[in-house]
Amino acid sequence: MTHQQRPSLVLAPSINTTTVVTTTTTTTAYAPIQLPPLPPPTEPKDPREYPLLHANFPQSLKRFPLVFPNGSRATFRDGADGEGDLDEEEPIPSGKGWTMIRPDSSGSSGKVVGLAEAVERYGRKRSHGADNMMEGVEPTIERETHTPPRKKARATHLPPITTLNAAAPPSPLPSPHGSPPPQPIWPSAPPSGASSPQPQAPLQPDLALTTLLTLPSLLSHFISLPQPLQSHFLLTLLRHSPLPVLRTLHSILTPTLARDFLTLLPPELASHVLSFLPYSTVVRASRVSKAWRAIIDSDPVLWTDLLKNTKIWFGGVTERAFAHSIYARRRLDVAPIPRTLPLPHPYKMLFKSRQLTRTRWVDNENPKHRSFPAHGSSVVTCLLLSHGRIISASDDHSIHVYSPLTGELLQTLDGHEGGVWALAACKDTLVSGSTDRTVRIWNLATGRCTHIFGGHTSTVRCLAIVKPEWIEIEGEGGVITREKWPKRSMIVTGSRDHSLRVWTLPRPGDPEYRCYGADDSEADPADEDADDNPYHKMHLEGHDHAVRALAARGRTLVSGSYDCTVRIWDIVTGECKWVLVGHTQKVYSVVLDIHRQIACSGSMDGTVRVWNLRTGQCQHTLTGHTSLVGLLGLSPSHLVSAAADSTLRIWDPESGELRHTLAAHTGAITCFQHDEFKVLSGSDGTLKMWNVRDGTVVRDLLTGIQGVWQVVFEGRWCVAASNRNPTTVLDVWDFGTDEDEWIGEPPSGFYDDDTEEEDEGEEIEQADVDAMDQDLEVEASEESAEPEESQESAADSSQLAAPEVEDVPMERAEGVGASKWAPQTKPASHQRNRAILDGPSTRVHPHAMDGIPARLPPTNETPTRPRIRTSMKHRR
Repeated sequence: MTHQQRPSLVLAPSINTTTVVTTTTTTTAYAPIQLPPLPPPTEPKDPREYPLLHANFPQSLKRFPLVFPNGSRATFRDGADGEGDLDEEEPIPSGKGWTMIRPDSSGSSGKVVGLAEAVERYGRKRSHGADNMMEGVEPTIERETHTPPRKKARATHLPPITTLNAAAPPSPLPSPHGSPPPQPIWPSAPPSGASSPQPQAPLQPDLALTTLLTLPSLLSHFISLPQPLQSHFLLTLLRHSPLPVLRTLHSILTPTLARDFLTLLPPELASHVLSFLPYSTVVRASRVSKAWRAIIDSDPVLWTDLLKNTKIWFGGVTERAFAHSIYARRRLDVAPIPRTLPLPHPYKMLFKSRQLTRTRWVDNENPKHRSFPAHGSSVVTCLLLSHGRIISASDDHSIHVYSPLTGELLQTLDGHEGGVWALAACKDTLVSGSTDRTVRIWNLATGRCTHIFGGHTSTVRCLAIVKPEWIEIEGEGGVITREKWPKRSMIVTGSRDHSLRVWTLPRPGDPEYRCYGADDSEADPADEDADDNPYHKMHLEGHDHAVRALAARGRTLVSGSYDCTVRIWDIVTGECKWVLVGHTQKVYSVVLDIHRQIACSGSMDGTVRVWNLRTGQCQHTLTGHTSLVGLLGLSPSHLVSAAADSTLRIWDPESGELRHTLAAHTGAITCFQHDEFKVLSGSDGTLKMWNVRDGTVVRDLLTGIQGVWQVVFEGRWCVAASNRNPTTVLDVWDFGTDEDEWIGEPPSGFYDDDTEEEDEGEEIEQADVDAMDQDLEVEASEESAEPEESQESAADSSQLAAPEVEDVPMERAEGVGASKWAPQTKPASHQRNRAILDGPSTRVHPHAMDGIPARLPPTNETPTRPRIRTSMKHRR
């Protein structure tokens, strides 16, 4: 209530009934009695000492009824309370043939009768004319009234009534200095005679009215009192207050005096306090208020501690990759939806996703399951999950794209003239390698083949997409710097022609290229001179036999060959840095960890070797398998190997210690994939789920089928390709619910959320993280399609403890990594990405915590890789 507004007392309309010959009822509405205004509050030096200074009164104290001793009723109305509400609440007085006119009625000539004028009218004699009978009311129907004449009565005057009425009890408080002198509320009014009743006063003042009139003076007195006396006075009043009064005061004082300690603490202390709470309590605390939600959601230290305390923090590499991916998606959101709360820190989203991954796959006993046929009765050689698509390749020369939600065949990519044995995907780009010796680039948005690369003289057996990422480079004197390599996304392919090739990954809109013989079935793509291809960068030679597997990240390439060696290459310079010798038989699988600087290889000799990339030495030789180790998978905490001896083994990649042996299958392991919580493996007509931490079987996803070709999973989704004699079937499981906000992590730890663009003709890759691990290889089962390998395949089969392993395709679990499921909307124009990640937290800067450099290095400080051409003859 401002000082211009005044409280008022609204009297209820009085009704006076006079009976002579006819009965006339007169209803009179009174203008509100304006009470003395309260003095305006003075602003104190420290407003925090007066928290109720500008507090609003509850509605029950802004307007409440009063009943005076003579039965008169009134309504106290605070000065800040609008008059419109009063008009809506009080009914309009009316009678038969008349109605009361409101003061604000348009076109009305009447007015509200003041209190003094009303008292005068009570004492007047009533006139015989109709015009004087209804003072203050508006006749609505004219009618004739025949009444006999009355005898006039002599008028007498009522004594003036003041606010200090003798009938009213005395005020318990002394009248303070400066109080306005009592004034008459109404003047005297003559009675209407003996035949008329004596007029009744509209109200009989009492202590309530006296208090309202003296409240300004009382407030001035109270303000001048010392604080101890103020407290004593108020406490004395409270001790004599009934329970309803105390409840009203409590409803006002409790929220006003409450203090939000979490928002008042420094961010470091608030984070420390919250770190003692279990995650379930932290989640409930985030629902207390928007302020608490913003503090909890944006605290990276809190969520890091929760990830570590619940044992779902895996070293920091995958966590930072997840954070980079979330920030990249937000940068691509050119028109974000306005939010009342800041976006949560990525670590909070990661915690939620990992909790769902740990619990849903075990607790959801009846996940949504869908099956549909694919590729007729052909073997599925490759299987990917990428941006809401299931991508499968087969030895029937085709590539199919399905919807995981409906099982609908979205696209059929035809063009290869041989079986497709290698796949890798990045956003809307798909790269495939085939026994027809070509590499094809597909646009998944349109289904078109945009590029065909030739040059290999035998089957393209394995390939990978290498995207730029920040890596540590050790320079002279042991100085380690962080650089981003390669400068553009690359494709690395390995072939049975004993060599590898490095290509530039075409961007959308780049000129199309089709190698020699691509459109001529009679021509041989092997006759292509790769140097004529603008996308071809280098040819890596050195292996003496077929290149069976490869893995690449940053500028490091690892290749495994049937020549029993593993080679380490620098794809920037083309240099072979190490030739790793130790296996006694063919190498079938390799994996790479550039952060720990290790590579692992699996061989037909039944061993797994862990190699140090800095020294080229074998750190560990892992023994235990009794047959071909055809599949390897590497995660931050576990190295998993699968062999033709029907077992899987889980190792510690740091120490080489054997943690668990998974032995429940009865045949060679044909496929598997794992993460930090589970292992999915397929063999002999069953698909099993294992707990990676204790080595126990969790459940069987598929049983009683002919064979399992491939299995992939990410987040809530799992896809398996199997043979149900004679049909090939894809099975899709959804372990989430409609309410789950579940962001899956690709098994390889790579994301493809960033974009790349050219800047003034310089080839500068702007992506921060990779999309997926491109090391995808499959064991050949149709060796008859390649005559040049028939003798070699027969020799391989004779060395296997389980010969049937050569009859089924085998794939590394790590090689079937998938990117995120939700398709992203592309912005109208791409902006160059910066390494500064603008996260939502204003308390701890994300990039400072994660060690992300403030700026990308200038181009002139990191020269691009020189193109190296080797002079050699092409194999025909």
